Amino acid sequence: MSKGRVPPRKLVLLVGTMKGVFLFCTDERRTHWQLSGPHLGGWEIFSACGDPRRGRILVGGEHFQTGPTLRVSSDLGATWQPVKRDPQFPQSSPATLKRIWQIVPGHASQPGTWYAGVDDAALFVSGDDGDTWDELTGLTRHPTRPRWMPGFGGLCLHSIVVDPTDARRLWVGISAVGVFRTEDAGRTWRLCNEGLPNPAPDFIKDPEMGRCVHKLVLDPTRPGALAMQYHGGVFVSTDAGDSWQRISRGLPHDFGFPLAMTRRGDMFVVPLLADTNRVVPDGALKVWRTRDRGRTWRAMTKGLPQKDHFVGVLRDAMTADPLTPGGVYLGTTGGEIFFSRDDGAAWEKLPASLPRITTLKVWLP
Repeated sequence: MSKGRVPPRKLVLLVGTMKGVFLFCTDERRTHWQLSGPHLGGWEIFSACGDPRRGRILVGGEHFQTGPTLRVSSDLGATWQPVKRDPQFPQSSPATLKRIWQIVPGHASQPGTWYAGVDDAALFVSGDDGDTWDELTGLTRHPTRPRWMPGFGGLCLHSIVVDPTDARRLWVGISAVGVFRTEDAGRTWRLCNEGLPNPAPDFIKDPEMGRCVHKLVLDPTRPGALAMQYHGGVFVSTDAGDSWQRISRGLPHDFGFPLAMTRRGDMFVVPLLADTNRVVPDGALKVWRTRDRGRTWRAMTKGLPQKDHFVGVLRDAMTADPLTPGGVYLGTTGGEIFFSRDDGAAWEKLPASLPRITTLKVWLP
């Protein structure tokens, strides 16, 4: 290395699958990738997150011998340790811990704070870097809790969004209940379903419930703005979740699970044929992008298979990196990973065929 030259920044793509964790390592050019894994072979992995402050990987998984649990690695997956105390409900609770659906770090001003979303729907917080976890009972004791109903994938709290401008404000998405917001770090919560239709009124007749959120993300370009992949289309909120507006006119179908946004505000979704047939239409894998907040959509297909490719993309299996131009990554139910390093204009396939992909996360150690 020549004197004064800045070394390339490392990027790690964390891949959770139904049979372990895989890591793809590269640098900010994203041209050469090195694969390692499977780590935690035989585990079903539903959530993963990198910790840039301590150089660790946290995953939420399940094994028939252990049940749902958190594992931590400080050596890029070579070894894994359990946390001191997993998220767990008290014995008196009617809830059962089935899966750990999401793990996210807390606000930048709160080093050591982490959140975990689980099924049965609840939010847990750790103040000691993930060693021990406590239930935020303000959510699970919300007055609407007795009326919560699961979607077909369970009663899962799968999306957690921390407001970068306010450490005390968070949003969560729960299937098939809706969106909740807290302004006091989880002590109290407000239901934020205004503008979201009930896609299955015959199944859930409650006028406030049955809002089947599939994925909730923050819009990095506008404070208090959110985007959502919903059972009935793509929605946005510009008022911190107080109201929602549908923006999916121009998309071929209203059903889909993943949603990702780049730092510049480009939004990406993968529509599926229908709830009853969860594959991409016509066997053609298309990633749809909007650059004007849903006024127009464009199918991005360069480099993606357009014939006889009947796969799906799960809710947490698409993500974006913070680099410029933005990188976008998606994993299919067929175990493939496609990525773009030019804001979705062209796509490449990473050289591996993996088990069914459940989660993708970018980590910049």
